[in-house]
Amino acid sequence: MLYREEIKIGKETISFETGKMAKQANAAVTVQCGGTVVLVTAVMAKEAKEAADFLPLTVEYKEKTYAAGRIPGGFFKREGRPSEKEVLTSRLIDRPIRPMFPKGFYNEVQVFAMVLSSDGQNDPDVLAMLGASCALAISDIPFIAPVGAVKIGRINDAFVVNPTYEEIEQSPVDIILSGTNAGINMIESGCKQVSEELMLEAMEFGYDIIKKLIAFQDNFVKKCGKKKADVALKQLPEELYQKVKGLASAKLTEVYAIGGKEQREEALDLIAKELIAQLVTTDSSYAENEVKAALVKVEKEQVRRMIIQNKKRVDGRSYTQIRPITSEVGLLPRTHGSALFTRGQTQSLSVATLGTSADEQIIEALEVESFKNFMLHYNFPSFSVGEVRPIRSPGRREIGHGALAERGLSAVMPSKEAFPYTVRLVSEILESNGSSSMATVCAGTLSLMDAGVPISAPVSGIALGLIKEDDATVVLSDILGLEDHFGDMDFKVTGTRQGVTAVQLDLKIQGIDIDTLKKALMQAKEGRLFILDEMTKALSAPRADLSPYAPRITILKISTEKIKDVIGPGGKIIKKIIADTGVKIDIEDDGTVAVASNDPAASKKALDIIRSLTAEAEAGRIYKGRITRIMNFGAFCEILPGKEGLIHISELASGFVKSVEDVVKVGDEVTVKVIEIDSMNRVNLSLKQAIGTTVSE
Repeated sequence: MLYREEIKIGKETISFETGKMAKQANAAVTVQCGGTVVLVTAVMAKEAKEAADFLPLTVEYKEKTYAAGRIPGGFFKREGRPSEKEVLTSRLIDRPIRPMFPKGFYNEVQVFAMVLSSDGQNDPDVLAMLGASCALAISDIPFIAPVGAVKIGRINDAFVVNPTYEEIEQSPVDIILSGTNAGINMIESGCKQVSEELMLEAMEFGYDIIKKLIAFQDNFVKKCGKKKADVALKQLPEELYQKVKGLASAKLTEVYAIGGKEQREEALDLIAKELIAQLVTTDSSYAENEVKAALVKVEKEQVRRMIIQNKKRVDGRSYTQIRPITSEVGLLPRTHGSALFTRGQTQSLSVATLGTSADEQIIEALEVESFKNFMLHYNFPSFSVGEVRPIRSPGRREIGHGALAERGLSAVMPSKEAFPYTVRLVSEILESNGSSSMATVCAGTLSLMDAGVPISAPVSGIALGLIKEDDATVVLSDILGLEDHFGDMDFKVTGTRQGVTAVQLDLKIQGIDIDTLKKALMQAKEGRLFILDEMTKALSAPRADLSPYAPRITILKISTEKIKDVIGPGGKIIKKIIADTGVKIDIEDDGTVAVASNDPAASKKALDIIRSLTAEAEAGRIYKGRITRIMNFGAFCEILPGKEGLIHISELASGFVKSVEDVVKVGDEVTVKVIEIDSMNRVNLSLKQAIGTTVSE
């Protein structure tokens, strides 16, 4: 049966519909705002995966080019591997719904979102998030409660709900929030150095809307929701848990007194092997993975108890203490910029490379094709955590971490007009034990400054964790990997001394309140300012000069009508300039010409040629020209490439001239003055008025 409901959010109406499309899925919902339509389906496997010990949830978001009335580019003419936008939106959908499945639920679940129509104004991302929540809520798939989602911008000092693409470009705040009735449970934000107070205002404003969207979904479920399937939840045998707790607790206390991560992990592996040898026998019904799961549960309880009750972290730090920091710049001799940032056992090597506009990335998005001149790529090799894994192309985690770090730094990047370079940053994670994405931001800042990129301010980043037990709530600064694993929150904040540039929040619990977020934001500010002070001891501002190995770009502005004169038929002229000088030349549609070279003399030569090809005659200027034609009334003289003027016989000499050839002949080089450019753009020259003058510079 078809069900359709609408809700007005901000200035737009969002409609939800089910019962028309994809009826063999456990549930399917289409969500529409304006001319943007997203279909979201949810499907569950009938049986749990064999020996599964985690929720096998997969989320796929796809943008179909037909949605915007276009055919894909390239040879195959069909959609291929996921774009960065598709990967990041898949993560946006996944992160808030994952904590909303019951513990012990291990049936495979797939959420699939397809953009069917795009109006080029309304971003499908939030619609897909709402559709995923609604589809799961009305399905028979075990799902605890609906999740609301909203995007917040700020225009003319007022918050805007679900801003359009155009509005978000003007907004200092771009924040996506999701939440439940328990509080906010996911944040993804990029900002232009805004205050923590403004961020909190945006969160409060957005959460009020989230509660309305949850109430709307609750009502939708009452009208068309299915009865939840009776799915067996996998539970850890209580008897096994008690045995493991009795055998391992004292040993774990000793293990967590060990300072080094590697030694601690070796000791934990030894405890696990001993427990398996003792408990997995021919006389017992316990499986090896059950013993490991029981040990993890005991570990988690012990670590959390140590932090809350003993007020002691695994490595002995206080709740707000930052691990030791070291920074080094300029360590790679032939790169354009490099930096090594180490915080505890997390280390990022960042390398900056400067290119021309020819190196820009072309983004084929539904709304418009655009060009990207700042890119940050994050790599996480297995050796960084002492593991052996196949080396493959970047996964969703790498893409997500890189995008977060890129947002954190984008706010301080110079405009293309001020710095006409394409900049690529690569972060190689060489060690990891907590928040390598934030180390990437710090190393990236130093690398940019080492390359001489005139960023407006240095940026640092910090990750915070949360341990919430009953009435006790502890926020931890600069979390270890272990605290992330056993904690309830991963909260990352980047910013300058002036304000916040990016925020990311992920929770394992169903939500946290605004007061806890406020405490975390303020604790993050204190921590990132400390980190900023430490890292800028290595380099506090961008270098005055670029690396000698970076291209020097000189910008020249020409008339758009002259672009064809520089390019020439079939690119003949511009190819010859490049061949003769060895420079790179990029010409924009607005007449901006960028000449790039490491050789100043080559750049000057190329610029001189371009100027001569595009120069316009000016009245009163003196030029050196060549006689091209003789007429009985005067001589034609080429003063600029392809630009001739007439020297009337009366302007050849101060006295009477009987014949033009008495004064000049074809091929003669002469100095002339432009005495007039008439209404028909004809140039009149004088030879006699140029006598004794020099060519104008």
